[in-house]
Amino acid sequence: MKKLVVLSGAGISQESGLSTFRDKGGIWEEHSIEEVATPEAFEKNPEKVLDFYNQRRRQLLRSKPNDAHRYLAALEQFYDTTIITQNIDNFHEQAGSKNVIHLHGELLRSKSVDHPEKIYEQKDDIHLGDTDENGDQLRPHVVWFGEAVPMIPVAARICAQADIAIVIGTSLQVYPAAGLMDELPENAQIYLIDPDPQVRPGKQLEIIRDKAVQGMKTLYNKLTNTN
Repeated sequence: MKKLVVLSGAGISQESGLSTFRDKGGIWEEHSIEEVATPEAFEKNPEKVLDFYNQRRRQLLRSKPNDAHRYLAALEQFYDTTIITQNIDNFHEQAGSKNVIHLHGELLRSKSVDHPEKIYEQKDDIHLGDTDENGDQLRPHVVWFGEAVPMIPVAARICAQADIAIVIGTSLQVYPAAGLMDELPENAQIYLIDPDPQVRPGKQLEIIRDKAVQGMKTLYNKLTNTN
């Protein structure tokens, strides 16, 4: 089976009702990144940061994956598929994808502040005073701005073996995730699903100018030779 790598971002979950950074009226619009998504913010006002992620977790638990997630999961019947996502939701797993790498962590998990290797399932809110078994405060299991992205080396190795790559729901403007494009082999066929792409098509790059769900329907039919 050919190796297929998917690089996904917030745009694929937008059609499930989750806010992206750019959404007007969404929960991100009420806060700056510096207030809620950095280690310094958590040190300065941990309750505010915890509340922000509690809101996001509640929103996630009320939502479901969409057909774009399901089409990607269905491609596992035809390709050796790995999904590398910047998203902290679990929609890819809910839709049935087996091999998912979360670059920026997972919203439905928490970890110990002082022992970050201790990771726990987390569906309820996290409050100040919620601790691990050693009495250390819990925080969301997410990678904040300014923190290292530990899964990048693993993702880079997978990208380097790809025959086909799908980029969906992300402009890939944020590093280090954006650097994964440079890891793809020169002869890899790349498909970009984006209603407003900022790049031009090329010999190895085909652009599908559509939102995630319709774009993935088109690409799924193309990659599986179905109508």
